[in-house]
Amino acid sequence: MADRLYLSIWFPSFHEQEMLSRLLSVLKLFPFSTQRGGVGYLAVRSVSWEEPIIFEQTFDDRATPEQALALAAEFLHEDNAYELDVLWDLWVPEKEGDLDETWVLRPQTVKFIAFGTEFDDAAFQQNGHIQVDFGLDAPFLFEEVDFTTILEQRIKANVHKLVNFTSAVEKNCGISGRVLWSESEDNLAQKLIERLQKVQ
Repeated sequence: MADRLYLSIWFPSFHEQEMLSRLLSVLKLFPFSTQRGGVGYLAVRSVSWEEPIIFEQTFDDRATPEQALALAAEFLHEDNAYELDVLWDLWVPEKEGDLDETWVLRPQTVKFIAFGTEFDDAAFQQNGHIQVDFGLDAPFLFEEVDFTTILEQRIKANVHKLVNFTSAVEKNCGISGRVLWSESEDNLAQKLIERLQKVQ
């Protein structure tokens, strides 16, 4: 069953003046979609998830991270959270009528959230100073699809993109910790190994 996949990132410090520059350092390493390679949406939330959004802007995937975060900087506060939607290209199967299944690189939404240290009762302690929501883990497993050599190649390509991004953040952003996790707390690496072993 598909499960949501997240990356939680912590920094040694995440003061008000550091929040957006640290978020930008992570975004600069993200492999944006070649077709739609910008920020699509920005929202600023204050105090908690229950409160109304205090600012939001849609960019049609054309804003650079710097442009989006310049707008967010107008609302810089430790009890705010900053949410950005971006896209990356992952392999997905496509089937039209009775034709054979083909694989295409298609933009998929990824959500970045930077948590001010005072937002939602210090939610950052559990979620990370920055949380990356990759959406459902299906593109990294395709558990409902019959296993083939092509499927194995496509899964590996998608996983490679995920691992490269996670490793780049670890090496280049001065973080103090990171965890790749899912809602059900199933281990993605273990699920992937099991998926590949089933067809050996």
